Amino acid sequence: MALLPLLMALVPLNPVEAATLGRRVELKSGLTLLVAERPSIPMVTVQILVKAGSMQEAKEKAGLAKLTAVLLPLGTGRRTAPEISEAIEFVGGSLNADAGEDYSTLSLTVLKKDLDVGLELLADVLLDPAFREAEIARKVRELKGRIRQKQEDPGTVAHETFVATLFGDHPYGRPVEGTEQSLERVTREDLVDFHRRYYRPNNSIVAVAGDVTLEEFRRSLEKYLSGWVPMAAPALDPGSVPRPPGRTAVKVDRGVTQANIVWGHLGIARKNPDFYAVSVMNQVLGGGGLTARLMRAIREERGWAYDVHSYFSARRVPGPFVVALQTKNETAQAAIDEVLRQIRRIREEGVTPEELEEAKGFLTGSFPLRIDTNRDVVSFLAAIEFYGLGMDYPERYPDLIHAVTRDDILRVARAYLHPDAGILVVVADPGKAQLPF
Repeated sequence: MALLPLLMALVPLNPVEAATLGRRVELKSGLTLLVAERPSIPMVTVQILVKAGSMQEAKEKAGLAKLTAVLLPLGTGRRTAPEISEAIEFVGGSLNADAGEDYSTLSLTVLKKDLDVGLELLADVLLDPAFREAEIARKVRELKGRIRQKQEDPGTVAHETFVATLFGDHPYGRPVEGTEQSLERVTREDLVDFHRRYYRPNNSIVAVAGDVTLEEFRRSLEKYLSGWVPMAAPALDPGSVPRPPGRTAVKVDRGVTQANIVWGHLGIARKNPDFYAVSVMNQVLGGGGLTARLMRAIREERGWAYDVHSYFSARRVPGPFVVALQTKNETAQAAIDEVLRQIRRIREEGVTPEELEEAKGFLTGSFPLRIDTNRDVVSFLAAIEFYGLGMDYPERYPDLIHAVTRDDILRVARAYLHPDAGILVVVADPGKAQLPF
């Protein structure tokens, strides 16, 4: 008796929006469906993006979003974890789940002929996770092991120290996995409640790529996800990023042969209209591999590091701007000084016409490679929907990049690069690295 209303809830609310990459439809359940029809290879990849990440968890329960996601394929009311694993492996497919700061994902890849098998499993783990105590305990042990293992990696220590210093108590300031102590506080009731509150169609995006049409997949949703009912989910509140500290230096003493250096500060939000000018500017500064200024100055000219790179992690709210490198303990301070010199230089001089054209050419030319495989496509589709970029984003992107001028580069460099107000973290051997702090 309840099935018919649920099926009717999947009738489109808005007309289909079509673009080169795919087609988009909003359903009455609140679910957004994005389909890229790619019939050349008989495979289908599905990604369900749920707007629930570590941003939605309490600090004392850090790791809750991650734990909820990774437990989904580890048992349902009908199947044990081994039974789910055996069923998907039998058809040569994959079924995975994970969580980040802003959202969680559940992904499926199967051959077209096995789509019904895959979707039946996907629906089972999405709608009816068991959260068995034995699996919770096992996964908590596994996550604790990863947390301890990360502390043995000086690069990870440097990065996590940097984001903790930059963001403080904001969720972006803590690891998605949580801590050993916070994981101990997560109960089965917490997991059940988090799943019940956030894993809803009106809080989710489904992206599909492969040998399937939108109409065909919509019928599959009616068949396998008819029991997925909407519920008023807590609003996705990214919170306000705290005012970052001023110029700060943190040294972590470790007996390492290479100093691990992370320097940076608060960056920009993804919907900032300057995103494209910032992307081109960063390509010249430190995002362009061997041709970037930081690589030329620090690796090619001085031989201080094998790799040095910079990036802006643009999110719903401003994420970090980061420069990272490894160098000998003895050259750590000189390398830091050179990083800051290059940042001041691009703020003062901007870029040359040749650098500008090369950066724009690389960004537009490499763009299609970001949406090459079905897995790339579903991740890309889900992201452009999450950030509200529009289905025509792939068509608009080249024009947005080509519109960037040298004046734009100089303006955004001065607006978003702050060499005198950054956070510096160095993990180094205190006996060899001569650091003035």
